Amino acid sequence: MTAIDFQTGANLKAKSSSAGKEHRMMRRALLFIAPATLLLLAIYIIPMIVLACFSVTDYQLGALSTHFVGLDNFIKAFNDPVFRRALANTILYAIIVIPFGVFLALGVALLVYNRKRSRAFWEVAYFLPVTATLVAMATVWQFLLHPSLGPVNAAIKAFGFEPVAFLSNPTLLIPTMAMIGIWQILGFNMVLFLAGLTAIPKDLQEAARLDGAKNPIDRFFTVTWPMLGPTTMFVVVTTSISAFKVFETVAVLTKGRSGSETLLFDLYLEGFEYSNTGYAAALTLVFLAFVLVLSIGQTLHMDRKVHY
Repeated sequence: MTAIDFQTGANLKAKSSSAGKEHRMMRRALLFIAPATLLLLAIYIIPMIVLACFSVTDYQLGALSTHFVGLDNFIKAFNDPVFRRALANTILYAIIVIPFGVFLALGVALLVYNRKRSRAFWEVAYFLPVTATLVAMATVWQFLLHPSLGPVNAAIKAFGFEPVAFLSNPTLLIPTMAMIGIWQILGFNMVLFLAGLTAIPKDLQEAARLDGAKNPIDRFFTVTWPMLGPTTMFVVVTTSISAFKVFETVAVLTKGRSGSETLLFDLYLEGFEYSNTGYAAALTLVFLAFVLVLSIGQTLHMDRKVHY
């Protein structure tokens, strides 16, 4: 055997060994990702496929047969006055909750951040509504806003005004539920903003002060607000998703009576009360499409203005 043949054989053997090693590494990698992949398929992918299949049928829960109806369920949804009212109510709810839930939380975080001894107390006090069950707290709010027994109307009457029907006046239903939603999400957003404020280097604040930003408001707009960009984007997206998912307050406070319907409650009625599984599946896809478009739109729009 010549030296060239020997070298060629060695190279082939090295390549074969390297390829075998790569195959073994690939098999190990596949074994590691298999549990997560199977979980993803079982929880997200397969249910979404089943949901899409149901959405183009007239299937009713318990029925022995079903028929393909194409896009009729989606056309029916946008021609349904109840669905259109639920969509409008959900959008109105989100328009109220998102800005107030974000900027009030930022204001509270700024106030709590500068506390020394009482910071822990205020953090716990504002975060308590997040830990409470919203169904139970909605019952408490039902008592607080009662037109004759509630302390809120008692205070209104003490000032000489007529009691306000917060939960029976169709005009006030969505703003009232939005107020409860803001109260419930405020503490969670405050904690996120506190984490963002803590991550801002104090050297930047001092440098801004030395450069002429003597006023705290000036330092907020030149340093604090830009540095909070990633946190603000995350808070806006999560608050938007939470706002579109409003369900518990409707179910407990109004039980979905006319004027208080929301997307999730309408979906619940169609799917579980009326057993219109196919139509409910179509409503679910519409709901997911709204949330997806809103989240992606907000992320793309705000990402251009965020300083990482």
